[in-house]
Amino acid sequence: MAAPGASGPSSPVVVVDPKYCARYIVDLTVAEKALTITDADYAITDAHANVLFKVKGKILSLHDRCFLQDADGNTLLSIQKKRLSAHRKWQVFRGESWEESALLFSVKKSSVIQHNTKLDVCLAANSGEGGSPDFVVKGGHHERSATIYLGESDVVLARVTQEHKLKDKIMGKDVFGVSVYPNVDYAFIAAVVVVLHEINEDRD
Repeated sequence: MAAPGASGPSSPVVVVDPKYCARYIVDLTVAEKALTITDADYAITDAHANVLFKVKGKILSLHDRCFLQDADGNTLLSIQKKRLSAHRKWQVFRGESWEESALLFSVKKSSVIQHNTKLDVCLAANSGEGGSPDFVVKGGHHERSATIYLGESDVVLARVTQEHKLKDKIMGKDVFGVSVYPNVDYAFIAAVVVVLHEINEDRD
C-alpha cells in the first residue's frame, strides 16, 4: 500500500492514455499465469478483482514479445525484449506496431552488474545515452518490493510488493500488489511491473 497521505506527482504522468490517470490511489494486483482468472500470461485486476488488463505472449512465451490488452482484448501495448542487449533492454510500442515511430518507452538495467535491481525507463524521445532517465525503478530487499520514481527524484509514482498469501498462490504463479499514486498512468505502471518481473526472472 502507498504511504498515508501520499499525493503523487504535482502534475499528471501520462504515457499510455490520460484515461488511466485517477485522482486517487489505484491498487492493482498483477498475477502471473493467472489461468483461474483469465487465459492470459498475466492478469492485472483492481481492488474489486475486476480484470483491467491482461498480458498475452506470442506462442505462449513472454521471452520475445507480448501484448498488454484491456479487459475487452484490445491491444494497448506491444512489449519486446531486445536481443543481444547486455542491459536486458525491453521496448514498449503503442498498439500492435513494432515500428520505431510507435515506440513509447524502453526499460533497461541501469548497469550490467547489480546487487539490487535498478532500471532506467526512458520515453521514446529520450535515448537514455548519457542523459537522465524519465523514470527509475529500484528493487528492494530480495526483490520482494520495488519503487517507481519520477526520474532521479524522490517523487514516488508507484510501489510494488510481492504477495505470499495462499489465495494469491492459487491465483497465479507470482502475484504482486501495486499501489499507483494519484495522477499516474496505471496502464504504464502495469507494463513496467511486467517488464520488471521478466527481467528478474531472466536473471534467475
